[in-house]
Amino acid sequence: MVAPSVLLCVAALFALSFISLSFFAREWDVRVNARALATGLLHSDAFPASTRQLLLQELQERRAKLLPDLTCSGEDRFAELRRRALVSRPAAAGGRRNCVDSATENTHSRQLECSELRRVHEAVLLGLGYTKAVFGAVLRNGLSVALKSVNAQGADMSACLRDLGDASACYELVSCKLSREIVLLQSLQHPNIIQLYGYCHPGKRGGGVMSALEQGSPLQMIQLLQTPWEERFRVCLGLVRLLDYLSTSPLGSVVLLDFQPRQFVLVSGELKLTDLDDASIGDPVCSTDADCVLHFPLRNFSIACSSEGICKGLNEKRNLYNSYRYFFTYLLPHRAPPALQYLIERIMNSTGELKGGINDTLEDFEELLHLYKSGLYLENLPSSIIKDYTVAKRTRAAGGKAYRCWPSYDHSGCVLSVHGAHEAALLCHSHRECACFTLGSRRTWTGRILASFTSSFDDLVPDVNSEVYVKKAGASDPAL
Repeated sequence: MVAPSVLLCVAALFALSFISLSFFAREWDVRVNARALATGLLHSDAFPASTRQLLLQELQERRAKLLPDLTCSGEDRFAELRRRALVSRPAAAGGRRNCVDSATENTHSRQLECSELRRVHEAVLLGLGYTKAVFGAVLRNGLSVALKSVNAQGADMSACLRDLGDASACYELVSCKLSREIVLLQSLQHPNIIQLYGYCHPGKRGGGVMSALEQGSPLQMIQLLQTPWEERFRVCLGLVRLLDYLSTSPLGSVVLLDFQPRQFVLVSGELKLTDLDDASIGDPVCSTDADCVLHFPLRNFSIACSSEGICKGLNEKRNLYNSYRYFFTYLLPHRAPPALQYLIERIMNSTGELKGGINDTLEDFEELLHLYKSGLYLENLPSSIIKDYTVAKRTRAAGGKAYRCWPSYDHSGCVLSVHGAHEAALLCHSHRECACFTLGSRRTWTGRILASFTSSFDDLVPDVNSEVYVKKAGASDPAL
């Protein structure tokens, strides 16, 4: 008789194999269909006039929605799409350049050519959206990139095929978002916007629309909530700096219509905007003040319609309040240094009530950064606190017993960011288990020191970059 544990293992292995095969089959299907669409293998014959009219109307609506201010000299990309939609075959090669090509002719991100983007290895599916599929890949030069292409099985493509029935024309229509994102990435360059390494599109030696981007990790809010406050503050600071840039970008005021954490990634701890296809350029036009109202689930905000007939500042306010809703509320106040809480409360009140603009918010964040980096917020800390410790310079603690604290830079122990020995001593006093702490050479992005706290140690070993502080017997909590 077969043991139940053996049967359970066999069943688990079978289930794992089925899931793995299903995933790779889906990924293969996405790749094959995307390649087929890109090369025109799924292009159908000419379709009825009624269908052509529907497609033309959809193209016009997409143009008005996506590219109201980004056009090229002569016919733009949407005019080209309309022409292709009304004929059975694509326009002959060698014709007018499309919008993406002419808008980015002299920019630095053309460093990667189409041939390089198609010769990749170690490609892994990272995500699927309504419009786009994202693959992580390594180019021949060793550069790790995120490759974006049209999701042949996405909701946008499926809806178009259901309504219009022409695969090639639908691919052209759906690829408009990706093409527009390429244009925006060329025009909007900022440390908190993902870097565009290269791109490819129909007309550039064949193939489909594709972009190669700096590769980051998805922003996982649950994981981010478990990180030290300094890292969460870094995310919020990067977001504010980005919104300040978008408020007066080279294209004008830019609003992120689909403002969600999933539109961002982390690159070496730095927040970066990676999806711009739903961004809108320019504050809305208006006839009356009623046209300048921001609607949110729990409350509304309104501004006056200017004499020029524009809701000036509405984009900025939408971005700012969404930052408060999705980022500041969760990441900023929790476990912040108590001496900085007054400034954080001012930021939360200002953004939650939209009492100020992005300039005011950026000033508050930069002040918060300065106080935190300089240690000025510790000026009321008693200097006598360090007298409760014996210091051993040019050494570090070895062995002994570590304890865990939260949130720590090391989940197996207690490693926290401090400005110096006085702040580390204050933290050690607040931990019942702490008997000593070590200051080494490791530093955070702000330049602050990473201190390691332990309940005991077995030995002191030479280390010219470290010093150990041991709590004296009978030391009591300082009077603060």
